[in-house]
Amino acid sequence: MPLPEIVSRAEWRAARERLLAKEKAVTRARDALNAERRRLPMVEIDREYVFEGGEGKAALLDLFEGRQQLVVYHFMFAPEWDAGCRSCSAFLDQIGHLAHLHARGTTFAVVSRAPFVKILPFKARMGWAMPWYSSYPGDFNEDFDVTREHEGELVERPGLSCFLRDGSRVFHTYSTYERGLDGLGSTTSLLDLTALGRQEEWEEPKGRASALGAPAGSPRIRYHDEYDD
Repeated sequence: MPLPEIVSRAEWRAARERLLAKEKAVTRARDALNAERRRLPMVEIDREYVFEGGEGKAALLDLFEGRQQLVVYHFMFAPEWDAGCRSCSAFLDQIGHLAHLHARGTTFAVVSRAPFVKILPFKARMGWAMPWYSSYPGDFNEDFDVTREHEGELVERPGLSCFLRDGSRVFHTYSTYERGLDGLGSTTSLLDLTALGRQEEWEEPKGRASALGAPAGSPRIRYHDEYDD
């Protein structure tokens, strides 16, 4: 197996500094891309979606749990399957403590096409606590392009969608699929996909989070058991 070249500490440091310059350029480019994403227009949701979760039937507005933003992970779990997708399961295993998202006014939820009676035992087996809803038998997944018809059959693909609430009005702000999920899972990576972002003072466009009554960014970070949600 080919391994990295062996060099002196000084040579390693010089190579690391050259790479660091490129890494910083990528970080600045990512910040600019995130700002451009936050400037995307949004679409009002005018359909009445019905989900089933731990508390029974729920509308899309209910999935927000009273917060201003909602991040939905489209988990591949077709109605005829006996267990959820292994790759999607690995993705959910990466999700950290949800209290840090909640403190930024953002709810994380999982949605699958499988009936809730199938989701519930699989969720218990995996030991996950995040809210998980069934969209069965509705077409929520089809509308957000994670379930597609191919050669007469419905096929699944992973995806993630972001929503923003203004009172009782719900808006779709962003979606990403497949390789677009690479590198996601941390609190900041998920917030970067939302219309309000991390809610930091340096983010563009200025004033959006405070104008919508969202909580502040980094100064609000606490131990996850110290938040007053």
